[in-house]
Amino acid sequence: MAEAKKIPQRSEIPVEYTWNTADIYPTPEAWEKDFEKARELIKILAGYAGRLGESAGTLYEYLTLSENTVSELASSLLGYASLKHDEDTRAAENQALVGRGVSLLTQIQSATAFDTPELLKITPETLERFYAEKPELELYRRFFTVLQARKEHTLSDAEEKLLAAAGEIANAPSSVYSTFTAADLTFPDASDKDGNALPLSNASFVPYEMSEDRELRRSAYEKMYDTLGQFKNTAAALLDAEAKKRLFYSTARKYDSPLDAAVASNRVPPEVYRSLVDTVNANLDKMHRYVRLRRKLLGVDELHMYDIYAPIVSGAGRTISFEEAKSIVYDALAPMGEDYRKVIQEGFDNRWIDVYENVGKRSGGYMSGVPVHPYILLNHKDDLDSMFTLAHEMGHAMHTYLSHKAQPWVYRDYVIFVAEVASTCNEALLMEHLLGKTTDKTERAWLLNHFLEQFKGTLYRQTMFAEFELRMGQLSTQGTPLTAELLCAEYKALNAKYFGPDMVTDDRIALEWARIPHFYYNYYVYQYATGYSAAIALSRRILKEGESAVKDMLGFLSGGRSQDPIDLLRGAGVDMASPKPVQDALDLFGALLDEMEALLAD
Repeated sequence: MAEAKKIPQRSEIPVEYTWNTADIYPTPEAWEKDFEKARELIKILAGYAGRLGESAGTLYEYLTLSENTVSELASSLLGYASLKHDEDTRAAENQALVGRGVSLLTQIQSATAFDTPELLKITPETLERFYAEKPELELYRRFFTVLQARKEHTLSDAEEKLLAAAGEIANAPSSVYSTFTAADLTFPDASDKDGNALPLSNASFVPYEMSEDRELRRSAYEKMYDTLGQFKNTAAALLDAEAKKRLFYSTARKYDSPLDAAVASNRVPPEVYRSLVDTVNANLDKMHRYVRLRRKLLGVDELHMYDIYAPIVSGAGRTISFEEAKSIVYDALAPMGEDYRKVIQEGFDNRWIDVYENVGKRSGGYMSGVPVHPYILLNHKDDLDSMFTLAHEMGHAMHTYLSHKAQPWVYRDYVIFVAEVASTCNEALLMEHLLGKTTDKTERAWLLNHFLEQFKGTLYRQTMFAEFELRMGQLSTQGTPLTAELLCAEYKALNAKYFGPDMVTDDRIALEWARIPHFYYNYYVYQYATGYSAAIALSRRILKEGESAVKDMLGFLSGGRSQDPIDLLRGAGVDMASPKPVQDALDLFGALLDEMEALLAD
């Protein structure tokens, strides 16, 4: 058994299941050529310092060069380097490549640090004159409107240049954490009920936790967190440094808090974040009820955290190969229309996806929006969760593809607040498709459990992460060092609150914060929960209203950052400035729980 689950080397993966980075650069020499070109263009950009307000033509030249040329080059260079790095994080040449890409980005930021202060010095009256003299500048009208909103948080030229030059240092906590967990941190083998040794990694941990073998779940859980416990002070120091970095930048830019600084970049009111936490906290009774049902159905005296992913419906789960997963996902997305599905098929057929785990490969899954086309990293395990991950990442890919196709460079990248909407809408459509096809009571209960797990994992768990991150920022703002002991105490208390009295909250789960890379993403995780709530509302509208709802959804997906995210979602029929979408999603969770209880009643 241990041999069958051995993690393969990269060279052992069939090429058709690897992404084709040659679409970006066919050879290392091509990358080097663009790298040198970018370095020369950086010098040209730097030559515009002090000149941006001299004429409409000069301003247009600079914006065009900066956005369409330098930014696109940097995106391709760093995107390629990151993909190569994530194929095998151990390889020195890949580490060097991504290091050069990050360094180039820092050079661009440093060389262009003058532009925001200079652009902000151009008066509205002068801009209106420039628009008249150079009609092509009208493209940037919204850009300048958004920029003006940042005026009070923008520093002097010298200060901006200093902050930009510090960017590489500021990214050190995240970079060190990523390298440490992906390349250096190793775990002892886990053991199943028959005593077989199974290799434990970040990628295999959650699949083991989903096993019906409780001994395997317990063993993997204990080995994972006992190992992390050996490095808890290092992990805490890194997270403390991350929190201090956020506090430094938010204070330097005159924001009231790190949270305010983080959400301002997406033009989202901080009240949306706090409303999410408050609304979920007001509905924790539903989560406690689900935990109680899980304990009953598993038939255990004590429910432990290593039981939280275990299947509670036996006999319905099955192996789903990657090829079958592609077919099912394609069918499930029929409500989105044939044009949408043609792009999905293009990605399937042309190696946009890196499918299977290999030694040294980055764990988890993501989509990278490289200019040539989206790329997707998976660690496919031939199970239901992996199929949903495929649907999820293809949602990201479609959002990126449509936005890039419809918008000019300056507006093509959507803000993070809406980044999880398309992905989770795909998942919701997949779930409705699967539920609509089954007539078997056991299979329906199995699927309902997976749906409930999505709510638990995305709406509840990500909000718990968001609350932890909020608390981390508050403590740092108060000058409290984030020691391992403090982080463990705060995290353990949150677990007890969210999972309720039917869950044993032990000292090992208190270390989970050391396993979550998203705590380095600057208040990112709350958007999984808000995005999921919006996606549930949108998927139900698509299935109910058909073509008109699809048209609105495609308009949203093509919107990039041409509007504020709250306005883009309103155009698709969802108002995230209100707690209603979150409450509606939580109410659906309650209704699904009712059906699950009825199906599994004695």
